[in-house]
Parts: sequence; structure tokens; C-alpha cells
Amino acid sequence: MTTVTVQIPADWPATEERARAVQDELRAGVVLDEPGPPPGTGRVTGVDVAYDEERDVVAAAAVVLDAATLAVVAEATAVGRISFRYVPGLLAFREIPTVLAALDALPCPPGLVVCDGYGLAHPRRFGLASHLGVLTGLPTIGVAKNPFIFTYDEPGAPRGSTSPLLAGAEEVGRAVRTRDAVKPVFVSVGHRVSLDNACAHTLALAPGYRLPETTRRADALCRAALRAATTYPARPSTLQRPTSWYAES
Repeated sequence: MTTVTVQIPADWPATEERARAVQDELRAGVVLDEPGPPPGTGRVTGVDVAYDEERDVVAAAAVVLDAATLAVVAEATAVGRISFRYVPGLLAFREIPTVLAALDALPCPPGLVVCDGYGLAHPRRFGLASHLGVLTGLPTIGVAKNPFIFTYDEPGAPRGSTSPLLAGAEEVGRAVRTRDAVKPVFVSVGHRVSLDNACAHTLALAPGYRLPETTRRADALCRAALRAATTYPARPSTLQRPTSWYAES
């Protein structure tokens, strides 16, 4: 498994005003009229991050699974400095540099990317999943643990039940019951995937637990990478982005 060290990009936004301007610039690139890959086919990759605020360290993990068997195909991690202070609605600016580096370090194309967070279910309709999708061109979805600022009615108790996640009358995602009578997860489109397909992927990736296997495994891996990074010095890397992977997706 590859671990890389990440520098904050020189032109990375330093203020809330600039970060919101970047969101406005990139949001126009979100693609909403593609269905995305069929659930249970190809590869699917989970990404997640962990922080040590006191040491100013963030670790990201990317875990590639075979979509049919959920077996691990590849893993990569990246560590770096926290690139933006905590501001609700701007969390992508804390995570994108290390998440991109972890994806770049993978030895194979990631396929669909599942983010532990939001896509269109975001106050500015541009959460981490959408941001990451536009930057990479990859199909992305967000699967969150809570509904953020949005409202929903409880879906039915059986696994597979759904209900709209609403901003007023606008459906920005869905509450999806992945286990019978267990709190739902909150699914939204990121980029190049339909909402129906995003929900189907989520159910396919969660055969036994509330959270998708992509998220569970990426969460465990980024926490392990953070522990290692705050115990031993990380090694610098000259890794270059394999842009052809994005073109293939």
C-alpha cells in the first residue's frame, strides 16, 4: 500500500470568500444527466479522512473494492497539513488535497467514488462528492450519516425503503434504510450519477451494516494512517497524477 505526503497547493483558498467563489466557479461543471455505472459492476472506491487538529495533520484513505464481491482490490493513503479551517459548508477545502493524493496513489482506476459526506445535499449544492467529481471527472456520490440542514420523513422500516431529503420543496437527496429499522443514511448525487443509481449503489455496498463497506473500510484505513503519521515521520513523495485514469472513467 502506498502512503504519500501532501503539500497544500500554493493557490489553495485561504478565506471563506475565496472558497465560496471557487464553489460557484466549479458548480457549473456538475453533470446530472448521466446514470453512472450499474450497481454491482466494475470497481467502487471509498474515500474518507481523519484529523489531528492539535498536530495540524489530516490523513486520507482510498479503498478500491470489487463492486460484485466487495473484496478489496487496492488501498492508498495520504497525509498532510489541514488545508482550511473548519467552516460548515466548506469542509471540502479541508479534505480535497489529501483525498486527491490518495486517489492518485492507487495502482488502478477507482471507478465510482463514494464519499463520506454530501454532494448536492449541501447549502450551495456543491459538497465534497460534487467538488471531487468535477475536479477528477469521476462518477461520485455522497453517503452521509446525518441529514445536515435538510428535512425528511422517516422511510419505511424495511431495508431498501427511502424518502426524499428536502430543501423546501426541492429533493436534494434521499434517506435510505440500509438495515431493517435502523437509522437511514443520506444519499446525494455528486457527479455523473443519477439519484436512483446512487441509492442502488448504497444498498449494494451495505449488505450487513448501516454504512457502505466503502466508507467503513476507508474510515478504518485513514484512522490507521493518522496514527502512523503522528507517531512516525511521513516520507515525501514525487508521485504524479495519472490523469489517464480519469479519462478512462
